[in-house]
Parts: sequence; C-alpha cells; structure tokens
Amino acid sequence: MKTSSIILALIVLAAVAGTSYFLRGGSDKAVGQKADIKSAQQTEPSAPQSAMTFFVTSRNPGQGANLGGLEGADMVCQSLGAAAGEGNRVWRAYLSTSAIPGVPTVNARDRVGSGPWHNFKGDLIANSIEYLHAANNINKQTALTEKGEMINGRGDQTNLHDILTGSGMDGRAIPGEADTTCGNWTKSGEGAAMVGHHDRVGLADDAASKSWNSSHLSRGCGSEALASSGGGGLVYCFAVTP
Repeated sequence: MKTSSIILALIVLAAVAGTSYFLRGGSDKAVGQKADIKSAQQTEPSAPQSAMTFFVTSRNPGQGANLGGLEGADMVCQSLGAAAGEGNRVWRAYLSTSAIPGVPTVNARDRVGSGPWHNFKGDLIANSIEYLHAANNINKQTALTEKGEMINGRGDQTNLHDILTGSGMDGRAIPGEADTTCGNWTKSGEGAAMVGHHDRVGLADDAASKSWNSSHLSRGCGSEALASSGGGGLVYCFAVTP
C-alpha cells in the first residue's frame, strides 16, 4: 500500500513537471516568435523615396520670357516640384538678373545651394556648385522634366533645347548694358535672353554650342521668337540644398 502511494505520487509529480515544461516551452516559443517578428519589422526596408532635386520645366512658366520675374519663375518651379511629390523642398529657377536702380544683380549660381543634385531617375547631375559649372552631367538623357520625360533637342521635329538662364558659363549675370534677361524676365516682346543647350548640341563644335547655360542670345522675348532659334521658354529648376 505504501509502495503504491509512492508510485502514484511520483506519477503526479512527473505530470506536473511535464505540464510546466510544456507551458514554459510554449511561452518561450511565443516570445521567440514575437522577437523574430519585431526583428523583421526593424530590418524591413522602407519604401523608396524620390531623390529628385533637379528638373527642367515641362512647360513654359510664363508668356515667352515674361516669367513674372524671379518670383514668378520660382513659384512655377515650386508648383511643378510639388506636383511631382517634392513640395517639401524649396525650389528655385536657375536664372540671373541684371542690376537696375535700387535692385542689385542676382547670379543664378547663388540661388540654388551647394548640391548635390539628382534628376527624376536619381541620376547624379552635379555633386557641388563648382562641379555644376565645370563638368556636370547635364545632357539630353539626364535633363528630364519633373515628370521624368525627355525634352526634344536639336534634330528632333520640334527643337526645345534653348533653356532660359540669362547667365554666363560661370552661372553669373552677364555684365554690360545689353539686355540678356528679357528685362529681368518681365518681357514677352522685344529684347533678348541668354539661353543654354540642355542637349549640349549646337550649330558649331565649340564651347558655346555645348554649354548647358550660356550658348547664345534669343531672337526676342516672345514665344515665337524663342521658338525660332529652338526654344520653348523652359527653365532649369533646382532644389535649394544646404
């Protein structure tokens, strides 16, 4: 009788121990699963974000070269950038202006920050402001619009490679009394504006023809005059970088 009691007690103890082990194992397993899920959540890659900090306007921002001044051109860059999902950035038009009474000269290069800049596809345009004005990566394949579209160049049915800048190759306003900014971007009739070739192609094989920001003066400030030399009144837009 005493032996039977001892055996029964041992069986009960074994059952309790097994149950405890099972429950503890299940608990440990659950904890491990939670840890694995948490770890997976921490290592899961975030959704890719656009790196676009440079584009060419997909349309003429104004009426010919009358862009509403720098303020009007900047507003268009900001609006198009926002429409492309990059409205959290500060966008500026790459345009220079000439000094007039009470208003100093503005250099395009001083308006866009220090770089780097990337196009719609993430292609590097320039690492710095110095590189932008030395050996940048602007060409027909990379000078895309805010929609990621390529712009017609020389040789296409409608040439749109003349981009308004009003600047010299160094990105600064052109000195002298000649109008090179269509009245600081307020004229759509007589006048002239310096333009660059986004496709780096021109009538000659020289530095001006290959310049992205300072190729030649337009034949006027109106839409027809701009079109006559291969332009659509388009503008470079850059996100201001630190």
